[in-house]
Amino acid sequence: MARRRAAVEEEFVAFATVRSGPLYRSAYFLTGGDAHLAEDLVQETLGQMYAQWHRLYRPSWAGRIDNAAGYAQTVLVRAFLTHQRKRSSSERPSRVLPEKSAHERDAALRMALVDALAQLPPRDRAVVVLRYWEDRSVEETAVIVKVSSSAVRTRCTRALARLRSLLGADLAELVAP
Repeated sequence: MARRRAAVEEEFVAFATVRSGPLYRSAYFLTGGDAHLAEDLVQETLGQMYAQWHRLYRPSWAGRIDNAAGYAQTVLVRAFLTHQRKRSSSERPSRVLPEKSAHERDAALRMALVDALAQLPPRDRAVVVLRYWEDRSVEETAVIVKVSSSAVRTRCTRALARLRSLLGADLAELVAP
């Protein structure tokens, strides 16, 4: 039994040595050139392959892996797609950190918008937040607020005009570079 296990592990090491280069190239292109993510995907793929490697030695009727290289490629693509579904997959490191003045402007803009929104009637505020902050459709907003679709459009138009008048010149100076 120990000999068999050692033989299975040697086979896996040989497989991983031969296939890690092609897997890395595929992962590199899948990730759009992100070398670090490509390495992570290859490592995850090989880890999953190691966990299933014993299936190579089963009889074919018992769920045997006949094409280990093809199976590894499938595992790699599925790992990539799973990573893309995660929220954090769109985060990218930046070489240049933004200056504090941009954060101050963002905070000032946010506070100005919150103050202006607070001056809107509650239903108009709800419609603006649902439509433009939560990116809901007119129909979804109408159902949530319990008004008609045309009422949502009317409230949006009226609320946006009121926000523009409340923010006026302040908005232009807050968003200027």
